[in-house]
Amino acid sequence: MHPTQRLMGGGGQAVGTHGLYIGTWGNFGGMKQKGIISYGIAPNRQFPLAGTAHDAIFNTWRRFSAQVFYWAPPMIAGYYILNWAIDRNHYLNSKAGRAEFAGQEE
Repeated sequence: MHPTQRLMGGGGQAVGTHGLYIGTWGNFGGMKQKGIISYGIAPNRQFPLAGTAHDAIFNTWRRFSAQVFYWAPPMIAGYYILNWAIDRNHYLNSKAGRAEFAGQEE
């Protein structure tokens, strides 16, 4: 026995021992409808910059904290070495430095 068109349309009557006939695959709940068009837009297209500021702050902090121990110690050491060299150069080219090292040639 085949279900009638009314049963295939979701008429609400019980069919056999398994309950209701709800339609074929891709057509659940009733007969195939025509002329209905629905459009949707993905969430990342609706709000393309959603969470950008939050992610920028926390992602920047995560990347900075992971890399700071690779570049900070050489930068600090370089700063102190350069500062010492500048101070030493100023002293050697001053009156006191010239008087101290007048007889030596470097």
